[in-house]
Amino acid sequence: MNYEPIVKPPPERMPVTPNLIGYEAVGDAFRWDDIRAELDGLPGGGLNIAYECIDRHLTTDRKDKVAMLWEAKDGRAEAYTFAQMAAGSNKAANALRSLGVEKGDRVFVFLERVPELYFTVFGTLKLGAVIGPLFSAFGPDAVRDRLADSEAKVLLTSPDLWARVKDIRADLPRLQHVVILDRRGGGDVPEGTVAWPDVFDAQSEEFEIEATDPEDFAIMHYTSGTTGKPKGAAHVHMAVMGHYATAKYVLDLHDDDVYWCTADPGWVTGTSYGMFGPWSNGATSLVYEGGFGVGRWYSLIEKYRVSVWYTAPTAIRMLMKAGEELPRKHDLSSLRYVCSVGEPLNPEGVLWGQKAFGLPIHDNWWQTETGSILIANYLAMDIRPGSMGRSFPGIEPAIIDDDGNELPPGEEGDLAVQVANLRKAGSICYAAWEG
Repeated sequence: MNYEPIVKPPPERMPVTPNLIGYEAVGDAFRWDDIRAELDGLPGGGLNIAYECIDRHLTTDRKDKVAMLWEAKDGRAEAYTFAQMAAGSNKAANALRSLGVEKGDRVFVFLERVPELYFTVFGTLKLGAVIGPLFSAFGPDAVRDRLADSEAKVLLTSPDLWARVKDIRADLPRLQHVVILDRRGGGDVPEGTVAWPDVFDAQSEEFEIEATDPEDFAIMHYTSGTTGKPKGAAHVHMAVMGHYATAKYVLDLHDDDVYWCTADPGWVTGTSYGMFGPWSNGATSLVYEGGFGVGRWYSLIEKYRVSVWYTAPTAIRMLMKAGEELPRKHDLSSLRYVCSVGEPLNPEGVLWGQKAFGLPIHDNWWQTETGSILIANYLAMDIRPGSMGRSFPGIEPAIIDDDGNELPPGEEGDLAVQVANLRKAGSICYAAWEG
């Protein structure tokens, strides 16, 4: 079935002027060196994701701006400014150092979406160690495989998730410490573990970020790829260039946006665009502890006045199944832009957004191995439902045949991307981790 293009209004008639206007002109002028210049960097040419996302805002009027709006499953709400995020991540860095974590060591978090997870991610990065988020739905085998392969030194988890770790602990001789975070409080920590308050609460809120090179490893996500068991895709601190640029131009984040990425940090979307993209741009980000719930999700958008929403086709299909009437029972007028990633979004999903929210849903494409968005539908560009859009400036994709020859337009083949372009942005897995 052929679908008519969705024609966008001129940029001047949009609620917010898009960051990317005139795709061809922007592409011609785009240079990764210019993106690097928009970031602060560390002395001596260093680069650190945590600094670019959190600490650099402390010298601006964003210092006391809310970085994270957090809501628990039970409705409890907390808010953290960039200054508070810096203090929390500094305490986490000091706590990890007290456990013997050094530059290059691997620290894993096996938690639901609670503030301490985010403090630990950025504390690990400040220390120069490598962070590894695990999806909270993983079973014991998946957890063991990842901790063993990465030779993780420290694991932060909760009492409930410890039940999936305790029987595999003996299989992990390199795992020196398991830290238990009990937000409910009141219980004794299991033998052989340490309580989060015992290592975190008394720590200083001051920490000098470790000197990290742009090509030092920063984060690893395990991905199945096309063959065999999951492999650790390790990304470097320079990847923040891709996170920053794509969040600015694809997700179109502005200073007064309230942004919500629904992905779990155990998946790459939940770190690249649940943390690094929005916070490197200084945006306020909503974090919800719980999982999918149609009514709850609409209530969250209404309550927090979410303006930019990044979700997945699976969730969109479930929202579609619930019907178009439910969103009309909520005030979703704050929404100005909806994006999707994870698998191809079918044309019906794109068009359903138009019916339900008055906004088409913008599909984009990338992979765990690339670390950031490569091809996208942009806010200021018309949409062809079913198309994943056009390449991000500075990225050169092509369709090739089985022999690696580039094919002309209209021919089917394999999608390929110039590795040299990806390396300029740090937007590629520099190594499949070998434990």
